[in-house]
Amino acid sequence: MLVRHPQYPEWGIGQVQSCIGEMVTVSFVEMGKQVINGSKISLVIVHNDEA
Repeated sequence: MLVRHPQYPEWGIGQVQSCIGEMVTVSFVEMGKQVINGSKISLVIVHNDEA
C-alpha cells in the first residue's frame, strides 16, 4: 500500500512494509524507513492515479 504522511508531505510517497498492532513501518522516498503509531497519525492512502 502506498501512503503519505499528512504532516510531512516533503517525505514523499511511502510504501507500507509492515503493520504490527498500531505500529506501521513505512519506507518513504525522501525520509527512508519510519515507524509510525497509527493510533496517533492517520496516514493518507495514495491511489494509483496519484502516484
